[in-house]
Amino acid sequence: MKDPGVVRGDGPPAALSDPARVRAVEATGLLDTGPEDIFDDLAALASRITGSGRAFITLVDAERSFWKSCVGVDLVALADRQAPIGQSFCSFLVAAGGEPFVVEDATTDPRTAGHPAVGPMSIGAWAGHPLLDPHGQVLGGFCVIDDAPRTWSPADLTTLATLARSVSAEIHLRQMLTVSQEAHQQSADLAHTLQAGLLPAALRTIPGMEAAASYQPASNGQRTDIEVGGDFYDLFRTHGANYAAVLGDVCGKGVQAAQVSSMARYTVRADAADTGSPADLLTRLNTAMLAQRAPRFLTSVYTAFHLTPTGAAGAIALAGHPPALVRRAGGHVERLGTPGTLLGVMPRLNLTDVPFELGPGDLLLLYTDGATEARPRPGTTPGAARAVFGEADLAQALAASHGMDATATITHLTNTLEAHHHGWTSDDTALLALRVAPPTAPDPRTRTP
Repeated sequence: MKDPGVVRGDGPPAALSDPARVRAVEATGLLDTGPEDIFDDLAALASRITGSGRAFITLVDAERSFWKSCVGVDLVALADRQAPIGQSFCSFLVAAGGEPFVVEDATTDPRTAGHPAVGPMSIGAWAGHPLLDPHGQVLGGFCVIDDAPRTWSPADLTTLATLARSVSAEIHLRQMLTVSQEAHQQSADLAHTLQAGLLPAALRTIPGMEAAASYQPASNGQRTDIEVGGDFYDLFRTHGANYAAVLGDVCGKGVQAAQVSSMARYTVRADAADTGSPADLLTRLNTAMLAQRAPRFLTSVYTAFHLTPTGAAGAIALAGHPPALVRRAGGHVERLGTPGTLLGVMPRLNLTDVPFELGPGDLLLLYTDGATEARPRPGTTPGAARAVFGEADLAQALAASHGMDATATITHLTNTLEAHHHGWTSDDTALLALRVAPPTAPDPRTRTP
């Protein structure tokens, strides 16, 4: 207990100005905040049980007492719900260092006789218990006041002590919730930053082609994911007029998934110039994963292509990944790729290069299985667990985007998926679209007669 006899130069107890205590009071976040039912209900209960008529829940900083709740007095404005510390009995609670302070006749008790609050606040009897933080710092008090002198019964004081502990617990729970929310947000921000580092900041510009991509993390609709996903994509030039696009899906989430995702993306970039075969490139990635004992397996689609006078031509290979989709300029959608072995599990793979050509207006879509396994939140609608947005649905949505450029196509597909799952996604979703720009119609205003 702090020595209650030690006072400041201006008279109140020196314990009021203890920096650690003042910081603890400020950390409650309750100073200068309006009334709340939970505090008013507890104060009203104390007033009713003790028959005192008035009850206060007070926060005390170095200079004032602030009444978070004041039952039995008509005070609404925040400016009226406080008093200088020299006019508050709560200073006695702070000086007592955690012990209750009980007065049965404020006018004759030598501790309070002549106190400036006795007359203006009509204090006949006063009983208070401290509000404590988990470290024992006195935040303020829970008190009841009677206009006339009286004897406080043991039941009165027990009730007051119990309710004071309830208020202290409520304050502590709020602080822990705030700390937890801040820590969660920091984790989410870190995860989002790390996730962004696994994806290109901007897609490579390819002459005569449009490119667009999107990544949507698995979400419960609140967009507060704190785990890094394993989906990644990339688009880059290998050499000359030759380019490559890769998209992958690492099993699981978290740091290990991020490690595999990062390793896969940069291994592909490092080896891409040495081979024009997508199957060979994915085989090299598999060898690297096994050599590094990657903790997660990976599905991937890789395409190597070059520009042609009319568009692009190349080959594609699938490693445990769903087939790509090609939307022809006329609107017809085709599947592209032969199913192959996933990566990071077995040394021997069965991968196939499948050639393709893209003409003006044709679009190639790569995607992860989050786009073909989307479903509404379980329990939201009858049969929702079976309402999977499958490959046929994705192909239909792609066909419906006929005539759209790459960016508009990705936006259309993202909106279509959103309309289906309403913000609840069980898996990450990555989309990458490449479209050969259609020929630009000549401006009739530039024609010569």
